[in-house]
Amino acid sequence: GALQKVRNNLFVIPGQGGNTAVFVTRTGVVLVDTKNPGNGQAILDRVTAVSDEPVSMIINTHTHGDHVGSNEFFASSVEVVTQENTRANMQKMPEMRDKPQAMPDRTFRDRLTIGTGQDRIDLYYFGAAHTNGDAFVVFPGVRAMHAGDVFAAKGPPLVDTANGGSSAAYADTLDKAVAGIHDVDTVIPGHSAVTTWAEFAAY
Repeated sequence: GALQKVRNNLFVIPGQGGNTAVFVTRTGVVLVDTKNPGNGQAILDRVTAVSDEPVSMIINTHTHGDHVGSNEFFASSVEVVTQENTRANMQKMPEMRDKPQAMPDRTFRDRLTIGTGQDRIDLYYFGAAHTNGDAFVVFPGVRAMHAGDVFAAKGPPLVDTANGGSSAAYADTLDKAVAGIHDVDTVIPGHSAVTTWAEFAAY
């Protein structure tokens, strides 16, 4: 899909798998999720339209191929960041484990802050839901969040039990996210149009 501006230096590329967030910082471009395999060049083409900076980091919200599939396109110098359980899940994927450049270089358990000021990104993990490694990616400078597939769209939740997802924990995890994340106005869902925090909280 075409690049859409969310706010200031944050953009979203819909389609071909999960929504990809493009966050342009002073030190490089951060991607959140890389869609299905084969989309790397298309993502890069959209990025170069809005920034001369190279892609410096990929954050994957969770393990699924429609969110990590084009990690491998990007250079090994690009840092890949996930929740620690997602790294373990990705190691079980035959298409990922033989491609070190596609695998996470850095993981976190509950919280991780990357960058400072307007470039700051806060990562949160509140427990099992869609998988056991779902990261919420918050951009405080633009009051926005990428929710991954914990909030893919307004509809019944999808639970991947093979990757640690939990129907029992899902609602609690959402409640913890709504209570634990502050000052967000805009939400990028995993697979639907950019929406509001109120819609996420209502979900």
